[in-house]
Amino acid sequence: MVSSPLLDSPCAQALRLSPIPPLRNLALEETEEGIVIHGRVSSYYLKQLAQEALMPHLDGRCLRNLVRVERP
Repeated sequence: MVSSPLLDSPCAQALRLSPIPPLRNLALEETEEGIVIHGRVSSYYLKQLAQEALMPHLDGRCLRNLVRVERP
C-alpha cells in the first residue's frame, strides 16, 4: 500500500483511486528525481496500466517500474 507521507501526492492518488483494484495495492517511492513503483500483479497488462496511471504525474521525473508479475 502507499505509505502515509505520500497519500496526498498526485501519483499516490492515481493509484489509490484507480478503478482497477490490483493497482491500489502497489507501493510508491517518490523523490525529486524519480518515482519507483513496487508490488505484485497477476499480468503484464496490469503492470503496464500501473505505469500508465502515473505517467501524467511525473513532471519530468524518471519512472522505474519494479512491479512483479506473478500468475496465480
